Amino acid sequence: MQDIVIIGGGIVGLATGYHILLKKPGAKVTILEKEDRVAAHQTGHNSGVIHSGLYYAPGSLKATNCIRGYEMLLDFCREEEIPHELCGKIVVATTADQLPQLRKLYDRGMQNGLTQNRKISEGELKEIEPHVKGLEGIWVPYTGIIDYSEVSRRYADKIRSLGGGIAFNRKVTAIRHGEGQTEVITEGGQAYPTRLVVNCAGLYSDKVAQLTQHDPVKVRIIPFRGEYYQIKPQREHLVKNLIYPVPDPNFPFLGVHFTRMIGGGVEAGPNAVFAFRREGYKMSDINIKEVYESFAWPGFRKVVGKYWRTGLGEMYRSLSKAAFTTALQALIPEIVEEDLVPGGAGVRAQACSYDGGLLDDFAIIENKTAINICNAPSPAATSSLSIGKTVAEKALTRL
Repeated sequence: MQDIVIIGGGIVGLATGYHILLKKPGAKVTILEKEDRVAAHQTGHNSGVIHSGLYYAPGSLKATNCIRGYEMLLDFCREEEIPHELCGKIVVATTADQLPQLRKLYDRGMQNGLTQNRKISEGELKEIEPHVKGLEGIWVPYTGIIDYSEVSRRYADKIRSLGGGIAFNRKVTAIRHGEGQTEVITEGGQAYPTRLVVNCAGLYSDKVAQLTQHDPVKVRIIPFRGEYYQIKPQREHLVKNLIYPVPDPNFPFLGVHFTRMIGGGVEAGPNAVFAFRREGYKMSDINIKEVYESFAWPGFRKVVGKYWRTGLGEMYRSLSKAAFTTALQALIPEIVEEDLVPGGAGVRAQACSYDGGLLDDFAIIENKTAINICNAPSPAATSSLSIGKTVAEKALTRL
């Protein structure tokens, strides 16, 4: 029998397994991953940004874990010689009505301990990013770039070296509860008896959570696809490092931005459109049952009623390259359609409450047999070692 079975081989599940084995050598830990590799979904489809903790409410799980996880990630990368770069970024106010929010963002960063951030003028913006148009900005030197798939592979190597197991092609279909143990059943009928389940299933974390308890889970994962373009090599000079807009405080997405990638190239995006399938990386990826489940959730219907204009705008940018380009031109007016080629896409597992809130903070739901991580979108990759340590501590108190 296993001490702990972790469901999900993304970066949070791997970091959790790693910390459990660090804290309790010899523990019997197995990670079940339904794909044939680690980091197959959210982790492997993000833009590879090392986040500083600028955006998150002081004292929130996002803020505390991002700030602690940032330092832990950098230490791990230095020890493991994982390529990364702290190149810094600018957050740009392009209109006068964004200036109050920009200043609030600066103050929030200071509250979160980001004392090296500094306000910059229009002229200073041009010095850092010559092709940007803006009134004022914030220079954030902490921000960096990395390949989180590579980080995940290193976590996996550590887990194996510490005696843990990772089983691929193991889609969980049922969880059976008995006296003193739980059985996790995978497609094909394999059973994994365990003392505790840790659910890090990302886009399916709510469904797995429901398998662990009789009471209804009070959140639903709503998938939002983020689509990227890449800038053609001959126009990459328009972006030196990372350029972000002032985010909408009412919507938990950061808006289209420019990101230089650790492996080369520059991404532009993403937008944020409702995905017609939880792992729907293209507009044509449709799962009718999952679409129905999303709209059957009262909380999501309330979100649609409140943000339908924003949603239509995002959908229009998804369908129209010209509209996407126009959004990018707010930051870099010189960008034109011909500069952009289709890039990748990722799907964000955004938890939505029953009463219509898009959860802004990480969410951990515990019950007698399981610890369920039910909302861990960005900055979960940056925060992974901190989240993993937190969950490991919770798990080990159960054994």
